[in-house]
Amino acid sequence: MLSSKIQQLLKQRLDKIYRPVDKNIDTNFYHKELVQLINSFNKKNKKRKKINISEKTTLLITYGDSVTQNGADHTLKHFKKFFSKYLSSYFNAIHFLPFYPSSSDSGFAVKDHYKIDRKIGSWKDISSLSKTNLIMADIVINHASSRGLWFKNYLRNNSPGKDYFLTVDHKFNTNKVIRPRDHKLLKKIKLFNNTRYLWRTFSADQIDLNFKNPRVLMRNIKILINLLSHGTNVFRLDAIAYLWKESGTKCVNLKQTHEIIKFIKLVGKNLKSESILVTETNLPEKENLSYFGKGDEANWIYNFSLPPLLVHALSFEDSSKLLKWSRKLPQAKKGTSYLNFIASHDGIGMRPAEGILNNKTLNIFFRRIKKNGGEFSYRKIQKARKKIYEANITIFNALEKTDRDPKGQYSFERYITAHAIMISFEGIPAIYLNSIFGTPNDFNKYIVTNNKRDLNRYKWNKKKLEKKLKNKHSKQYKFYKEITRLLLIRKNQKAFHPNAIRKTIKSNQNLFIFKRISLDKKQTVTCIFNLTSKTQSLSLDKKSMNLKNLLNNRKLYTTNNKVRIEPFQSLWLSD
Repeated sequence: MLSSKIQQLLKQRLDKIYRPVDKNIDTNFYHKELVQLINSFNKKNKKRKKINISEKTTLLITYGDSVTQNGADHTLKHFKKFFSKYLSSYFNAIHFLPFYPSSSDSGFAVKDHYKIDRKIGSWKDISSLSKTNLIMADIVINHASSRGLWFKNYLRNNSPGKDYFLTVDHKFNTNKVIRPRDHKLLKKIKLFNNTRYLWRTFSADQIDLNFKNPRVLMRNIKILINLLSHGTNVFRLDAIAYLWKESGTKCVNLKQTHEIIKFIKLVGKNLKSESILVTETNLPEKENLSYFGKGDEANWIYNFSLPPLLVHALSFEDSSKLLKWSRKLPQAKKGTSYLNFIASHDGIGMRPAEGILNNKTLNIFFRRIKKNGGEFSYRKIQKARKKIYEANITIFNALEKTDRDPKGQYSFERYITAHAIMISFEGIPAIYLNSIFGTPNDFNKYIVTNNKRDLNRYKWNKKKLEKKLKNKHSKQYKFYKEITRLLLIRKNQKAFHPNAIRKTIKSNQNLFIFKRISLDKKQTVTCIFNLTSKTQSLSLDKKSMNLKNLLNNRKLYTTNNKVRIEPFQSLWLSD
C-alpha cells in the first residue's frame, strides 16, 4: 500500500497541474482512482524489478516489422530469431517503435493503445524479449488517430473518448504557436451545434489530446501500467513538448507539460517495477536540456544536437562547431543520461542546430545533403514562411560523399568514425537497425509513397539479409562487423559508463578529442578522432605514448613524440 506521504505528494502534483486550470476539477476523485491503480499493480508485483544501467547498456532502435520473412505476419517472431543470432551479444535494450494498430505515420497515429498490430505480433512476444532485454516502447502521448475508437466516441459524446480531444474557438490566439510541420493547424468542425476547431500538430490524421481533461492524463497512466505489465520498462514520451496549449503562447514547453512529466515520473517511482522515462523533444538544445528538470523529470533525454553537428563536422572536415558545443554541454547528473544517436526512423532534425550553426553554414550544409540524395521536411514559422525542420536521408547517404571527397573514397571510414564518436561519447548509445548494415536511401518506397521519411525506413527480408551477412565480402557484413566490434569493446570499459566523466580537449579543427574517466577514477580513455581525409599528427606526453589503442589492441605508432593518425581514424587510448 502507498504510504500517506507518497499519496500526499501525488495529490500535490495533481493539484499543481489542474488547480490553475479549473478550481472545480475534483482532483480528489482522480487521486483516489490513481492510488487504487498503483496499489492494484503493486499487489500483483510484490518484487521491485531493478534496472542496471552501465557501460554494457546499448539500445537498438527498430520497428517491429523491420525484419520480415517473405511478407509473413507475426514479424516479431522473425525479428526475435534474427536478434538472437546476430545482435543479442551487442545490445541489451530494444526500442520498438509504435507497434499498435495505426492509421498513418508509420505507427504514430495510434488507433488502439492496448493492442499490438496482429501483423507485428502479440504481447507474448514483448514479454518474451523483456526477459533478457530492456524494452522501450512509445507512449504516443500528444495525439491519437482520427480513425481510432477514442475519436469515434468523441464525435458521439461516448466514453472512452468523450472530451479527450482538443478543440478551440475562434478567440484562441495561435499567432505565437511554434509549428513542427507546415500543414494547416486547425480543422473547423461543427460538433453538437457548436463551431469548434480541432488541433492537429502533426497531421490531419493525428488529433491532439486535451490534457486539460484529467481523464486524458489518467488514461495515459493506465497505458503506462499496461505496458509495464507486459514487460516494457522504458517509456518514450513522444512529442511531449507540444502537450499543453494556452492562447497567446508558443504552445510548446509550457509549465504544465513539465508538471505532467514530474507527475508521471512520481507514479513510475512508486510502481513495483522500476522504469525509465525518456522525453522526445526535437528542439533547440536549451529547451531540450530543460526536460531533465531537477532530476524529477526525464531519466534520459535524446542528445538531439549530436546528429546534425557530427554529420556537419565530418562532411566539411571541421570539428570547430562540434568541439565548441561539446565543451559547453553539461555533464548529466547521476541517474540521468543522454541518449546518443546519429540516425533514427525520422530524419536528421535541424532545430537542435539552431544557435549553434548560423544560417550561412546551414545553407551550405543543406546543399551538401541535397547532393547526397537528401530531401527536406519543413515547418511553418509565420503565416507564409517555412523553414527546414529535418533532412530526410539515411546516415549512409549523408556521409557517403563530401566536397573534399566527392567520389566517396573514405565513405566507410567516415561512417565508422561517426559511430565511434557516438558510441564513446557521454551517454547511452542508440543505434538504428538500418545503420548497422550501412543501408542507403530507400528511393523505391519514397517514389511510391511520396513520404520523405520513408527514405530511411527500409524493411529487410530476413533471408536476404542473413545471406548478405554470411558473405564476408558484402557491404552489409563489413558495416555490421565493424559497428558490432565497437560495441563489444565498449562493453568492457568502465570509462564508458553513461555517467563517466567527459572532458573535451581543446584541439585544432582537424581533430575531435575528449577523455572519459570512470566513476571509480581507475580508468581513463582518451578518444581521438581524425575528422579529415588527410593524415594528421598529434604531440602526446610521455605517459600517453605508452597507452594502448583499444580499437586494435596495440601501442601507438609514434615518430618524434608524435602519433600518426590516418584519415578518419579513431583512437580509444586506455591506461
